[in-house]
Amino acid sequence: MSECIDDTTLSKMVETGVVHGVHVIGQAGGWTVMVNDGAHKYPLATRNISVVRVWRRFETLVSYFKDIGLTQFEVDAANFEQDSTSRAKRTDQIEALKMAHEATDHDTWFREQVQASIDDPRRSIAHEKVKAKFAAKAKELRQRMKG
Repeated sequence: MSECIDDTTLSKMVETGVVHGVHVIGQAGGWTVMVNDGAHKYPLATRNISVVRVWRRFETLVSYFKDIGLTQFEVDAANFEQDSTSRAKRTDQIEALKMAHEATDHDTWFREQVQASIDDPRRSIAHEKVKAKFAAKAKELRQRMKG
């Protein structure tokens, strides 16, 4: 196999006009890309250049191409198979997104509670008074726990 290229290299090749053709190849579970510069064909790899990049969704690949200024390419879908069972699940990303949504929901709730407290027309109680009241309650509870 030829030397691989990464996103940055492909972007520079498109920018300088040295791309003579791009071939999208369907396979089990996604799409890969071969870039032709007129002399060589290079597979597009992940950032660390050790693994050929595979797009699960064709629409994502098309958006990627448009973002770097590539609007024409050939597609070979002869061996494409959408294999949902072999699709790698990103449980770490799923959990991170879930936590982010929970944090956003909590933040929204908390801000609403603070605003409701600020808008409350009742008189406020001084911090020292509240602190003393709860210190007395804590002392009473400790004494009840002792006997």
